[in-house]
This record gives sequence, structure tokens and C-alpha cells, in this order.
Amino acid sequence: MKKIEAIIRQERLQPVQDALDELGVSGLNVTEVMGCGRQKGYTEQYRGSRANISLLPKLKVESVVPDDVADKVVDAVVGAAYTGETGDGRVFVYDVVQSVRIRTGERGEESVRHETPVGWGY
Repeated sequence: MKKIEAIIRQERLQPVQDALDELGVSGLNVTEVMGCGRQKGYTEQYRGSRANISLLPKLKVESVVPDDVADKVVDAVVGAAYTGETGDGRVFVYDVVQSVRIRTGERGEESVRHETPVGWGY
């Protein structure tokens, strides 16, 4: 299993969700985060003083998926989050050792399969 973690622009959340829905990935966590990278932030005036705002609002979208669809999920996120501008974000992929669905006790990949989407070959 893989944990896909994407840091994206706030306005790109709906396209990312739509792209993941098409793959049958419906289990997501979305967190509001602040961060900086190459985008560097911006400078604004506050009570006559310049303030350098280096942390910008972003969203962190996380999902755990079976190994066999991880690359498709990454491609979908990248395609949906892309604007071509600095600050589009990043995608990180982590190995997940174990997952347990609390309600049913399912373990492993069965606990993260959401449905049987088109193209997964089940």
C-alpha cells in the first residue's frame, strides 16, 4: 500500500477530487496547511510597515491506496493540480506497512479498497 500526500493550491481541490473519484479513490483527508517553497510568499503593508509573508495557505490531500493504482493516483493528482505557475505544489509517496478498517477489522489492502473502478482489472 502507498500513502499519497499532495500539497496543492486551495482552488485546485475540486479538480483533484474529481480526478480521484474517476479512479474510484474516495477516501481522502484534507487539511489546511501553511507553507513555503519556491513561491517565496509576498510582501504587504501593515500599519505603515512592510511585512514579508513567507507562509502561504495550501491544502494537504492524503489517501492510502493499493500499490497497483498508486502511479495512476499520482498522475491524476498532478494532472488535476497543475496550473503551470510556481506554487502548484508537491506529491509525496510513502510505503504503508499496515492498515486496519476499525468497523470491520479488515487488514491490509482490503481495508483501503473503496470500490471496483473501471480500469483496475478486478
